[in-house]
Amino acid sequence: MEIGVGLPTTVPDTDGPRLLDWARRAETYGFSSLGVLDRLVYDSYEPLTALTAAAAVTTRIRLATTVLLAAYRPAPALLAKQLATLHELSGGRLVVGVAAGGREDDFRATATGYHDRGRRLDETLGELRAVWDGKQTATGVTGIGPRPVGRGPQIVVGGHTPAAMRRAARHADGWIAGGSSATGYADLAGRARAAWRDAGRGGEPRLVALLYASLGEGARERAERYLRAYYAFIGPKAEMAAKAVLTDEGALRETVAAYEAAGCDELLVFPCGAAPRELDLLAAATLS
Repeated sequence: MEIGVGLPTTVPDTDGPRLLDWARRAETYGFSSLGVLDRLVYDSYEPLTALTAAAAVTTRIRLATTVLLAAYRPAPALLAKQLATLHELSGGRLVVGVAAGGREDDFRATATGYHDRGRRLDETLGELRAVWDGKQTATGVTGIGPRPVGRGPQIVVGGHTPAAMRRAARHADGWIAGGSSATGYADLAGRARAAWRDAGRGGEPRLVALLYASLGEGARERAERYLRAYYAFIGPKAEMAAKAVLTDEGALRETVAAYEAAGCDELLVFPCGAAPRELDLLAAATLS
């Protein structure tokens, strides 16, 4: 199983130089991917811009949106161009993770519909591939570049619902889970594989997951404060998300092993702080 790490674009103690240093150090440590979260109505960095900056200071590590809320972006053709540009500038390192999203204010901020977001995400995924393949878009346009080398970015679809599993099987190269336990992941991964087979797909989907962890002095307090704020939109469940964060090295190692046993192909560990020491400790706990 590969181990990736989150780029701390949503944590409160970050800035531009620190993000770039984090990207460089993550590559040096040997993490497989840099992942970014996507929120619009929040004090955070825009994910595609952040990954573009990370691409400029790295050469090998994959760059992954985990996940991008593509349906609140009003123009799929423009999004396809942005993603293809990042993919080409990075030397083909982009992985596009997408999901429907669950915060209505993100959609209201761009004057896009919330309740039909699943349908529009399906349409967006079809449009991305049409643009990257040089085919005609839904609006009858061709010639949107840059044309990616090969098939273009790999796509993984997130979500725990049957609709999300079917979306991954129809449109993507794999499936990604967020917010599940290692125990729950085995069942969800089985459902993703079943949807893949039901769609008549050959081979196996790439299975990805993410979790939150924070190590070192003051880790529990720092992590819970951050996650309560980040997940405040889900009400009382935010406390559950905060309490689930891993702040013990031994527990983190055991959880990594459990995800691997559950069939996960890549696990992304998202930090709850941006201090260099946090990355050092996460690398020591997960890559050794």
